[in-house]
Amino acid sequence: MAAPTAPRPGRYARAAHDTGFLLAQLPLAIAGFVLMVLVPSLGVPLLVLGIGVVVLGGLLTAVNGIGELTRDRLRAHGHRLEQGTRPPRPERRTVWRRSLARMRHGQSWMDVFRALLDFPLSITTFVVTVTWWVAGAAGLLYWFWGRFLPVDEDSRGLAWLLGLDGLVPEWLVQLAAGALLLLTAPWVVRALVMAHVGLERFALLASRPARLRARIDDLTASRAAVVDAESQALRRIERDLHDGPQQRLVRTTMDVQAALRRLDAGDPEAAREPLASALEQVQAGLGELRTMSRGIAPPVLADRGLAAAITSLAGQSPLRVQVEVRLPEDHRHGFQQQTAAYFVVSEALANAAKHSDATIVQVQVDETAAGTLRVRVTDDGRGGAHPAKGHGLAGLADRLGGVDGRLEVVSPEDGGTTVLATIPAP
Repeated sequence: MAAPTAPRPGRYARAAHDTGFLLAQLPLAIAGFVLMVLVPSLGVPLLVLGIGVVVLGGLLTAVNGIGELTRDRLRAHGHRLEQGTRPPRPERRTVWRRSLARMRHGQSWMDVFRALLDFPLSITTFVVTVTWWVAGAAGLLYWFWGRFLPVDEDSRGLAWLLGLDGLVPEWLVQLAAGALLLLTAPWVVRALVMAHVGLERFALLASRPARLRARIDDLTASRAAVVDAESQALRRIERDLHDGPQQRLVRTTMDVQAALRRLDAGDPEAAREPLASALEQVQAGLGELRTMSRGIAPPVLADRGLAAAITSLAGQSPLRVQVEVRLPEDHRHGFQQQTAAYFVVSEALANAAKHSDATIVQVQVDETAAGTLRVRVTDDGRGGAHPAKGHGLAGLADRLGGVDGRLEVVSPEDGGTTVLATIPAP
């Protein structure tokens, strides 16, 4: 059953939130403008001294902090904004090195320029917001406070300005103008807030190159890990084939040849023993090939899908396995993502059978509302598993990295093991 959605705030409730943001933004803009002025007037001249690096780094940190605070406030109001990048952390975290890292951080300098633009924008939005609400309320209440205004021959009101003097009473013109202002206020303050959203999105453009570089580094590392994992898998398969099925085929060939020689010699009873040995070798070789095939995507995955492949894995496990797969028919995950999920279940079941002394394993596969494939394998074993300890979990993390997935292992001592893999949609 889907969770009930929160009711949307009313038009004027949202306008009240927008008004609060616009009124509170002016003090932040003033503080940011003061810090922005101090950067060239105080921080830059002091660069000739050693303390100038620290002062300038501190000023840039404060300006960047005000920008991030403004963006966090906009996100809290429901506006979608990217996260700004942070300066890299130096290996030796001294104040001087952190200040140098801040000076090389493009987003900090972009926030200095943002503070210059935010100051006049915040003044404008503050004045328009206050004027719109106050003028609207004053127009609605003109019938009350208008009677206290001094009346003389030269006094002129809104009706005179609109050319309606003598045609429409002043109080009615004021009432209509006030109602119009209050009725349009929610859209006006929303447009003013969107002006701030546009400024913050412009300021975040400085973070995109750094974000792209970090993304490229992550992809390079994950692809290298996948290539290394596949190379190791191929070497393991080659070694297992040489040491297992290949040797058994050689032994089977020798047994069959021995049986043929005994048959040619007219002794069929003597041929029974080498034939039985050959049959035993063939059956053992089939078992080894079946075990090795678990490291290769099975045909059932391509033919019948992920749910059938996981059910087949559960049937091959010596443990009692409960499987729950809830995937929509139109899920967006391709064969690579499904293969990664399959290997997560395969490795987790193998570890539970070999290392955990578990009696029951629960396998849950579903897809979140955001389209993320989620695989959870939980056993009631003794725990203590960790990717750093091996058990194939480190290879799983590398394999998941190739499809931008993440692996999380929760395995306290004497507390069972939970392996959780999340794979985003391609």
